[in-house]
Amino acid sequence: MKLSPTDLGQHILDSLPGAVERAEDLAGELTLTVRADAVVPILAFLRDDGKCLFKQLMDVCGVDYPDRERRFDVVYHLLSLKLNQRIRVKLETDEQTPVPSATSVFSSAGWWEREAWDLYGIFFSDHPDLRRILTDYGFEGHPMRKDFPLTGYVEVRYDDEQKRVVYEPVKLTQEFRSWDFLSPWEGMTETAVMLPGDEKAPIMPPGDPSLKLPRGKA
Repeated sequence: MKLSPTDLGQHILDSLPGAVERAEDLAGELTLTVRADAVVPILAFLRDDGKCLFKQLMDVCGVDYPDRERRFDVVYHLLSLKLNQRIRVKLETDEQTPVPSATSVFSSAGWWEREAWDLYGIFFSDHPDLRRILTDYGFEGHPMRKDFPLTGYVEVRYDDEQKRVVYEPVKLTQEFRSWDFLSPWEGMTETAVMLPGDEKAPIMPPGDPSLKLPRGKA
């Protein structure tokens, strides 16, 4: 029988005392915040318990909050086909503290944990083959971290003289620009310089129904 997110969260809290720090119903789906060292038994419980039956691991991803002491979240998304229900499990870690690999519970976690290691530098202990998966073998750094430069550190090109691919430090031909993508119309205010012809139009407060354009001017 399918439980509501609130009832399911209470069932998990009662079954795993001390392992789950918080259970929240967010937009109709249950989100568990757990201790990193307890994530493997928690995932095994969610897979095997008769009121959970989350047999499929849909995704493992990282999230970076560089201002926090434990800057990374590791988030697991699970699906129960039998109960037509989803659940989210997340934990916090830092650059030095490894997270136990979930490959012993879900073999599919291996690829996603490699991706989180490659892009964020989140280390998973007991992983059978923790290597980069998206970047090149000699790539330095982790490109999805918020403090990683948008241009990267090196650029790659093929050298005709050496007949091979070479890595060179990034050289910008002009200063990097930070665009705000603000429309010029959104940026106009009453104190801004008026455009030609604006002096003929009354200033109309936005959303004021009492001000109407003359007939034929709409």
